[in-house]
Amino acid sequence: MAFDSAAIFPMTAGVSHDDHLTLGGCDVIDLVSNYGTPLYVFDEHTFRSMCREFVDEFGLRYPSTRVVYASKAFINPALARLVQEENLGIDVASGGELAVAQAVGFPPELIYFHGNNKSQDELRMALDYGVGRIVVDSFHEMDLLNELARSRRTVQDVMVRLSPGVDPHTHAKTATGVLDSKFGFSIETGDGAKAIHHALEASYLHLVGVHFHLGSPIFELEPYSTAIDAVLTFVAPFKSEGLELVEFSPGGGFAIGYLHDQLPPPIGSYAEVISSAMTARCADLGLDEPLLTVEPGRAIVGRAGVALYTVGGIKEIPSVRKYVSLDGGMGDNIRPALYEARYEAVVANRMSDAPAETVTLAGKYCESGDILIRDIKLPELESGDVMAVPASGAYAPSMASTYNLNPRPAVVMVNGGEARLIRRRETYEDLMLRDVLD
Repeated sequence: MAFDSAAIFPMTAGVSHDDHLTLGGCDVIDLVSNYGTPLYVFDEHTFRSMCREFVDEFGLRYPSTRVVYASKAFINPALARLVQEENLGIDVASGGELAVAQAVGFPPELIYFHGNNKSQDELRMALDYGVGRIVVDSFHEMDLLNELARSRRTVQDVMVRLSPGVDPHTHAKTATGVLDSKFGFSIETGDGAKAIHHALEASYLHLVGVHFHLGSPIFELEPYSTAIDAVLTFVAPFKSEGLELVEFSPGGGFAIGYLHDQLPPPIGSYAEVISSAMTARCADLGLDEPLLTVEPGRAIVGRAGVALYTVGGIKEIPSVRKYVSLDGGMGDNIRPALYEARYEAVVANRMSDAPAETVTLAGKYCESGDILIRDIKLPELESGDVMAVPASGAYAPSMASTYNLNPRPAVVMVNGGEARLIRRRETYEDLMLRDVLD
């Protein structure tokens, strides 16, 4: 069995002579033997290749582009180092994500700090490290940041996050650019204009540009061009009031394939629509073309990650459903329960076996909603089989929890036949480390 490079597994996926799934030249059954399950496996080649594809595709069409990795998709020091080596910027949304960037000495000028309610401590942390851009998301934050910068006798570069009121046609829980959203200053209500005026008047803030983010994952291209036209048209009049549009960001939200029959447009198509909209609208409005920053997260790391589970109990309800229980679930991938996200899976230790029955892959957590994949056709499964769920690199590990006091999985990076541990499995001792008994 061969893997199409345009499919949903990592680019290096293959099948061994033993009929086992391989990733990065490593037999995943060997990885399971060494590291246990549940286990996340990340393919370094796929991660780096996606970084380079974004740089190349956008750079070809709009040379003044900066690709910024959205670390909320998943970050740890090992991944942050790869992002740095690929010369991308990094987008953080918390003090914790910023701490990871600091831990690897990430260039502060290439860090963008997002979030709708950054704390005073987080803003201090950003100022102390010299973060390049803080994307302000409320009047309270703008005033607080201005005061903190004043106390340090420094001027902080900022971008204003706008809400353009454009529907990206994605899940309601992941749409962020619509009117009814906690994110951004709404153009429609007038807050967008007030925010730009406020930022221009702040003595210790330097407004360098604007940002918006429509949501994620976005499979359609038209929402990007619509929103870019609307936001550029909105900001153009502020040029006469002192706004020099140095930088412009349409955020990220680029989709990945979770199912073989639902693949997104290629990165080049996103780049073409965004770049063309930028170039055409700037020309129409008489604006100099600003630095374009795009923020892929899922689209870089999602395909690079595969989740591995071991089959445990099997329960068949005649004429109703067959449940196959795995040793993970909503604690390591809450997306199916939270967003009704759909995945595919293969039997990693018997790759050539043909589908024979329809089953539901259930998790081990004490919730009826803990279902990873409902009604999937697979070979007849046995306890001890290893299931591999592709496209698990984004949000699954970063949103993992210790519900039911289950330790979170280990994470392994593979490349060229070598595997290295980049996050050890939590222990029961780890889970109680912060508890106080007396």
